Amino acid sequence: MAEQTIALVTGAARGIGLEVCRQLASHGWTVVLTARTLDKARDAAAGLAGLVGKVHARALDVADDASPRAVAADLGWALGRLDVLVNNAAGATEWSDTAGTADLRAAHALLETNLFGPWRTTQALLPLLRRSRHGRIVNVSSGAGSQGDPRFGLGGGEAAASYGVSKAALNALTTKFAVELREDGILVNAVCPGLTATAPGMEAMGARPVAEGAAGVVWAAALPDTGPTGGFFRDGRALPW
Repeated sequence: MAEQTIALVTGAARGIGLEVCRQLASHGWTVVLTARTLDKARDAAAGLAGLVGKVHARALDVADDASPRAVAADLGWALGRLDVLVNNAAGATEWSDTAGTADLRAAHALLETNLFGPWRTTQALLPLLRRSRHGRIVNVSSGAGSQGDPRFGLGGGEAAASYGVSKAALNALTTKFAVELREDGILVNAVCPGLTATAPGMEAMGARPVAEGAAGVVWAAALPDTGPTGGFFRDGRALPW
């Protein structure tokens, strides 16, 4: 991309979202780092001071209908367009959650964040993405929503049922947006960062460093215009789902 790229990352106060912001800003991109509260976003952005690209803090709660629309209006005035949207914000549930025992109220709340959150955020920001010459949407998904992950996937049994269903639905949404936005030149892909050490003790489960998981998200954000759309990837390689 010849001009300076503008990217927005949801759920970026810590973990993979924060690391994605760090890597994008290190490449000289303008990054809008969002979190559910402005204080959290500002604190996270302050930790990225001194990188090549500018980092702007904004409050964005993907589970609130009004929040993405407010951010879209603000960015339309402040920056004029958006080149890349990284839908990273996500919730989790108890690891022991199964289809037969799941609290459906909790499952519904999880879907509000993991499925409808990216959906409403994408809808709100689409007018700004359509102003870009190189629009990209990256949905941070999980092998838990895939039939192709033997350990954590839908058939593996080691991940919570509600979480897996929410990520499978996100993969399906990715496909629908990819088809719809193909003629606009906006590439839409889902990325599984793999089992990543975003919480204490995860290394014992074989989790890899956060920077490695985030790199696959950055890869999808920086795809050339000839890149794939509608796919599900980990480390730049296609995965079945």
